[in-house]
Amino acid sequence: MKFWKKMALGSTAVLAAMSLAACSNGSSNSSSSNGSSSKSANLTLWVDTEQVPYYKQIAKDFTKKNKNIKVRVVQSPNGSANAKTDVGKDPSKAADVFEVPNDQLGQMAEAGYINPLSPSATKDIKANYISVASQGVTWKNKIYAFPYAQQAQTIYYNKSKLSANDVKDWKTLTSKGVVATDFTNAYVMWPVMFSAGTKLYGDNGEDLKGSTFNSTNGVNALKWYAAQKNNKGVMQTSNALNQLKKGNAQAILDGPWNAANIKKILGKNFAVAKYPKIDVGGKNVQMEAFLGIEGFAVNSHTKNAKAASDLAAYITNKKAQLIAHKEAGQIPVLKAAVNSSAVKSDPVAESVIEMAKPGNSVLQPMLPQMATFWNEAAPLISGTYDGKIKPAQYKAKLAKLQKDISKK
Repeated sequence: MKFWKKMALGSTAVLAAMSLAACSNGSSNSSSSNGSSSKSANLTLWVDTEQVPYYKQIAKDFTKKNKNIKVRVVQSPNGSANAKTDVGKDPSKAADVFEVPNDQLGQMAEAGYINPLSPSATKDIKANYISVASQGVTWKNKIYAFPYAQQAQTIYYNKSKLSANDVKDWKTLTSKGVVATDFTNAYVMWPVMFSAGTKLYGDNGEDLKGSTFNSTNGVNALKWYAAQKNNKGVMQTSNALNQLKKGNAQAILDGPWNAANIKKILGKNFAVAKYPKIDVGGKNVQMEAFLGIEGFAVNSHTKNAKAASDLAAYITNKKAQLIAHKEAGQIPVLKAAVNSSAVKSDPVAESVIEMAKPGNSVLQPMLPQMATFWNEAAPLISGTYDGKIKPAQYKAKLAKLQKDISKK
């Protein structure tokens, strides 16, 4: 599931949000599991296509405990990566509960599509989830979604061709093998900017004037992109999986959503690790990634807010997160699930959790202006890589981008 293939997102209008009576998720079960809701309801749940089968089972378990609630599980119209766009077409006709990446929560909250969770749910999430998960679903000091997965890219490689030591450094990796990646995808490649020492919307991702890539550090990152064009160990492709399958590449940068496919391709030679070190601006530093938190939000236009909140809490409890891990390789965020034997023994989860640590990744900002960022960052990176943007233009291009994404 490529949740993070970025699409253009429209600007949003600011609407007043009303507080939503949401249920506590608890360390392993939602409150709805302890007793049926008194009001009958028919709910619709949007999830990604490949998730439909196992969420139907999770929803079935929920309705067994809440016999007066019916749940229809269907695929999101255009995938969870486009949740804001799909809900925005007509919130009154959108699902009661829907899956959404955390970088869209700010936009959806400002548009009035979602409301803050209740104090009890907020307290529960802060207490029982890993800190970055609660941080990831927080907008202006209020929590807007029930988190269920953490997503950071790692490096997957053929261990018959590359050793664990080889993939620790970009120079060694690209001299002993070929890594396939995509310089047209800002989600994949922009974090080199973080490695170079720049910030995107400040320390917390909410400071509109806090970006610092219009700087020497930003220029150094652009120089790194440009240098990869002549690196024989780097392959530009929009389909890294296919290049890995063909044997043209021995390593790729990808997320946990593709781990199952990569395992099928590499078989016994499958291996995964955190990102390597790279040389940027004369310094050997950790290559960073974007960190995303996937969650379930409740539509503020639902006619069954209590039941919808109960459902959102239930489908993100410990059992549900472990099912999502088993069926789709999702990496849990509930502490009880993260500490389970199933997750601790999973090398993909181990690498993603390592990448989620500070210094290895940066949480995706949630400002509405991120729509402009995704639109303009990709051509800047790809143009620099291709050589269409010349070194003499670097500073001006960075200045324009920083100005454009800072507009109110």
